[in-house]
Amino acid sequence: MTETAAHPLATTSVPVHDLIATRWSPRALDPAAEVTEAQLRALFEAARWAPSWGNTQPARFILGRRGDETFGKIVDTLTEGNKRWAAVSAALVLGLAVTELEEGKPMPYAEYGLGLAAQNLVLQAVAEGLVAHQMAGFSRPGAKAVFSLPEHLDPVVVISVGRLADPASADQQLLERDARPRTRKALDELVFSEWGEPAF
Repeated sequence: MTETAAHPLATTSVPVHDLIATRWSPRALDPAAEVTEAQLRALFEAARWAPSWGNTQPARFILGRRGDETFGKIVDTLTEGNKRWAAVSAALVLGLAVTELEEGKPMPYAEYGLGLAAQNLVLQAVAEGLVAHQMAGFSRPGAKAVFSLPEHLDPVVVISVGRLADPASADQQLLERDARPRTRKALDELVFSEWGEPAF
């Protein structure tokens, strides 16, 4: 996989899988691009097979396709900054965490399980030639209200799914923001053999 101006590869200390190296979170999306039903189904099938504590599968999703009522409801929960670019997504996904077990006890690791499922979904989007951008910038109480969610379902994330815009016609401010260098902390700041002693 090679880097393009519109799709910068992650700079890694050793090679990683292309799905990881090419995953990024662009905002300049094609407002006319479509995502097929087969592609959408693949995203959620990937999410369904994420690991979870005791196979409790706490991840739930609400899917809005551009132009339908559900999509509009999700857009309405977004912050103004996110509305500016995400309202043209081919699809918007609201990720929910089930916070209670069937017997009413708290669900262990509910948000962790949703996070694993969301990452599977996002990586499957990369495999499908799509882009996906995960957002915390939305009203969780607003999402809970607009979808009349029960008490044990917590809105945690909104994921935009679509295709990159043609740079010739895309919003230049969004393109400039997407072109910023991709950075991460070095491994010696993240992985330790003992606390304070880098493992690498």
